[in-house]
Amino acid sequence: MYINRRKLLNEKMAHIKNGYSAYAESPDVIYAIKKEIQALNLDVLEEVTDMGSWFIPVKVES
Repeated sequence: MYINRRKLLNEKMAHIKNGYSAYAESPDVIYAIKKEIQALNLDVLEEVTDMGSWFIPVKVES
């Protein structure tokens, strides 16, 4: 089965930008998400597990 990594990255980044958590298993996708988060200067907590990483947006309370 072929998985389009760019499409997967875009979907996960859309979740994060909308304030939802995203999970990734592939080291390639994890690296790409980290790079995108850094480029956009987003405040995101990364929870690393044995199976992959969770990316959890940090909500700023007003």
